[in-house]
Amino acid sequence: MIYSLNGKLIHTEPGFFVVECAGVGYKCLATMNTLRSLPRVGETAMVFTHMLVREDAVELVGFASTAEMNCFRLLTSISGVGAKVAIAILSVLTPEQVALAVSFGDSKALTKAAGVGNKLAQRIILELKDKIKKLGIASEPSETAAPQTAAAVTGGNVSQALGALAVLGYNADEVLPFMKEIDTSQPVEAIIAQTLKAIGKQS
Repeated sequence: MIYSLNGKLIHTEPGFFVVECAGVGYKCLATMNTLRSLPRVGETAMVFTHMLVREDAVELVGFASTAEMNCFRLLTSISGVGAKVAIAILSVLTPEQVALAVSFGDSKALTKAAGVGNKLAQRIILELKDKIKKLGIASEPSETAAPQTAAAVTGGNVSQALGALAVLGYNADEVLPFMKEIDTSQPVEAIIAQTLKAIGKQS
């Protein structure tokens, strides 16, 4: 499994990019959000990858962040959601927006992606919520959480952010330490994005 690539970006076009590492060019399928975040051609790019293995091909999908990679993996674990649909969703929505859409049951947000109708959008929401329950991922802090940390979960924005982060596979006890340095008066999406960024720095 190729987890990441760090090399010179030698080509980009809608749908994919190519990174050269040790003389080998790796073609990576990509979302529009990742393509927009890449450096200029000729500069060094560091991306995370997921390998797709099919009967007729082996392909890489490249991501600008671990949050997008993890969200892609969650989406493709759902019946009826292949790599093409997951890339389409993450081309119009960030991982934070996907998490919020699932958390609030907003199927209309998911239908903005090409190939995602209302029935599929509702299935994505139902199955991701079901996965949270099966994994035992909580959106509220446990009783063992530090009192001063647990006390931070009093604002509506923080509670909503915790619920959305649970969609991405994080429980409250995992993310609360990263939230201590974040201004929780910000919009929910900003809290989620900054929390994921902080988590990414530790990984």
